[in-house]
Amino acid sequence: MKIKSKWIKSSILLGLTLFLAACSRTNAPLSQDSTGFWDRYILYYLSQFIIWLSDLFGGNYAIGIIIFTVIIRVILLPVTKMQIESQRKMQEIQPELSRLKEKYPNRDAASMEMMQAEQKEIMEKNDVNQFAGCLPLLIQLPVLMALYQTIQRTTEINQGYFLWTSLGQRDPYFILPIIAALLTFATSYLSMKAQPEKNSSMQIMLFTMPLMILFIGISLPAALSLYWVVTNAFTVAQTLVLNNPYKIIAERQAKKDAEKEKQRQLNKALKRATKRK
Repeated sequence: MKIKSKWIKSSILLGLTLFLAACSRTNAPLSQDSTGFWDRYILYYLSQFIIWLSDLFGGNYAIGIIIFTVIIRVILLPVTKMQIESQRKMQEIQPELSRLKEKYPNRDAASMEMMQAEQKEIMEKNDVNQFAGCLPLLIQLPVLMALYQTIQRTTEINQGYFLWTSLGQRDPYFILPIIAALLTFATSYLSMKAQPEKNSSMQIMLFTMPLMILFIGISLPAALSLYWVVTNAFTVAQTLVLNNPYKIIAERQAKKDAEKEKQRQLNKALKRATKRK
């Protein structure tokens, strides 16, 4: 189930790549005279908001994009918290789901149907929604699409600079896409670190997602890579605070140790009772 969810995320990102690649770079600049709901009320006001944020920092459009990204991530915190809780529940039932697969080694239609029915029952019993992990990504997709077109069609932002690169052009040295990919790897690694069981499919996804981000990043404006760098850095920090895998592992081990100690005390008490007889 976990892998299926990650493949869905990968497919969404790939679809986004194709969508953005198809977007025209010759669209008219955004202005109060722009027509259509998307251009006039979404893209235009988004561009004005980023320009306003940038003006607060001396017209630095890179900082404007960074602040905008942080604002989006803060707004998404309640949804992200729900995602983290769902992932934590999924992690805890993973051994049970694995045993269920062993129970149904055959892949015939009848066995698969019974296994899926029991999987659904286990997830419902533990209040697990396997698609909850996709929700923050689905919310961010319109934001990412809007940001792409806003950058391309707002002269001030398009011609802005961040260190060595123009925000409206690809990073010539691919530094931002590489950093974004590395942070994506860190995010996936921390997410998988607390998994009670690991398999080859998880390891494949650990490297597939960063490579996909790298592929997308080197073909799109540097401002998009900057957005990914900031959002993934935020995610890494957020994971360490809200869902620290090292803390989860320590808690899980402490629980196992407590259960072993309890069993040891029961065995000890049983031996004492046997001797008295």
